[in-house]
Amino acid sequence: MSLIMKPFSDKHKAILFIVLAVSFFSYTVVLYVSPPVDRPLEHATAVLDGKALWQKYNCNACHQLYGLGGYLGPDLTNVYEKGPDYIKGFLVTGTNVMPDFHLNNEEIEHLISYFKYLNTTGSADPRSFKIYYDGRIEQ
Repeated sequence: MSLIMKPFSDKHKAILFIVLAVSFFSYTVVLYVSPPVDRPLEHATAVLDGKALWQKYNCNACHQLYGLGGYLGPDLTNVYEKGPDYIKGFLVTGTNVMPDFHLNNEEIEHLISYFKYLNTTGSADPRSFKIYYDGRIEQ
């Protein structure tokens, strides 16, 4: 008994090509017709304003989110677990290493909202993430 594979005939190649092409275009249509589902954000404006402040003051230069960023300050992904008063204390007074940015109360509340949102998105240690062969990441 021989296990030699016979090459596909031109007819089989054409059928395979048509099946793959139809599958590809069908899947493309499904992706573009059904948008991804977003989680509704509570206080979305405050969260986005907090993120804008994070970027404005270049906090990522010293601090990390999800283990990515500077190494001078701590990772702040889950800092909200310590409570809003803890965060406010650092933002109002600064430290020896972190300057006081002279933020007003509204800006402080926006940053706290941003940290509260970040705390709901996962943990900070990317080494514990499970990475799948198709590029998905799961905590």
